[in-house]
Amino acid sequence: MDSFVINGGRPLRGTVRINGSKNACLPLMAAALLTDQPVRLLGVPNLSDIRNMQRLLDSLGCDLTAGGDGELTIHGTDASRVLAHYDIVRTMRAGICVLGPLLAARGRARVSMPGGCAIGDRPVDLHLRGLEALGATITLDAGYIVAEAPPAETPGGPRRLRGAHIFLGGPNGSTALGTANVMSAAVLAQGTTVIESAACEPEIEDVGRLLISMGAKITGLGSPRLTIQGVESLRGTPPAGYPVMPDRIEAGTYLMAAAITHGDVTLENFPTDTLGAALDRLREIGVTAEPVAAGGAEPDTPASAADAVRVAVSRRLNPVQVVTQPHPGFPTDLQAQIMALLTLADGNAIVTEKIFPDRFLHVAELLRMGAKITRVGPSAMITGVRELVGAPVMASDLRASAGLVIAALAARGQTTVNRVYHLDRGYEQMETTLQALGAQIERVPGGSV
Repeated sequence: MDSFVINGGRPLRGTVRINGSKNACLPLMAAALLTDQPVRLLGVPNLSDIRNMQRLLDSLGCDLTAGGDGELTIHGTDASRVLAHYDIVRTMRAGICVLGPLLAARGRARVSMPGGCAIGDRPVDLHLRGLEALGATITLDAGYIVAEAPPAETPGGPRRLRGAHIFLGGPNGSTALGTANVMSAAVLAQGTTVIESAACEPEIEDVGRLLISMGAKITGLGSPRLTIQGVESLRGTPPAGYPVMPDRIEAGTYLMAAAITHGDVTLENFPTDTLGAALDRLREIGVTAEPVAAGGAEPDTPASAADAVRVAVSRRLNPVQVVTQPHPGFPTDLQAQIMALLTLADGNAIVTEKIFPDRFLHVAELLRMGAKITRVGPSAMITGVRELVGAPVMASDLRASAGLVIAALAARGQTTVNRVYHLDRGYEQMETTLQALGAQIERVPGGSV
């Protein structure tokens, strides 16, 4: 397993262009199963999760053609394939996203229970409850979810789901992937579906916008109440293709990396509108994202419309309280990164994890680097220190890995971040990006140094 070897203490300087969103792209790709016409996506990131989803769609009878600059065309040509095999789905949580499209378009599905990061319990019961409300029959067989749409109303006709009023709330709020699954299934169901407590994440809005461009009838995107009028079939994307939204988690990660090193970094394709809560907390810490135009000139547009920002950092980092919440609250996927930043704040900060209460495996590794953190239930109190010190650390999941890299960039001496395959799931060649910004970081194959 590869490792990163990082010599910290160097301010990051330069420009980074934010890639397309992984969390949007995976359900967007799965939505291609809803039509027998080509779906062309633009700005698809080159990540291991994306490549695994490509493998999964290939096994489900799709022809895939990659072009330059992240272009990917998906064309479902064999509607008889409905098995999403364990060997592929176990590698990524988002493999479950094919369940709804397969069930709606092909009448049945056999999908392995998903894998992913070890960040706590993430059951799929809300996915299944929503699909059952649409009339699906669902059983579990040897680790597979087996789903069938209701029988055809006329002999020889297609199996079709039926519109329903569905509540998707759970103990931790709504479910993003569950909303994508049920929404994707409902667009081909007979009648009208209303989804209450739908996820409001921008990535789910992006999936809805793709479906609308393919002929779906959806209202309420971005709100907790979606209304979907089922249609007989969907077409492919318009010839120009569909652009994947920028990755707000990647954007927040590089913003905090620039901040912790007191660097001077411009972030292009920055999704300001999707990061309100994170930008608010960073502003209180003393970090701002100031809008700039191409070439560094001052823009004529307000920050909300800017597509490029320049990171500005005050001399003193202030401690703050952070509580992760469903969108539009502070994203759980940026919790580890902001905790790394707060280890160098001047005072006591508190981070409370409301989405995945066990998502604190990075705490022990930050302690190895000299951080002062006390865990109490779903909260962690961080007492800022003057400096972090390089040490060997172990990455436990995708976002924890990013937090450790951020800490290492500011630490005195050398840090080895082991098991960085997690990072390859969500960041496209992170070491290359950071090297271009002046970081001294090297990927070492096989985990040896």
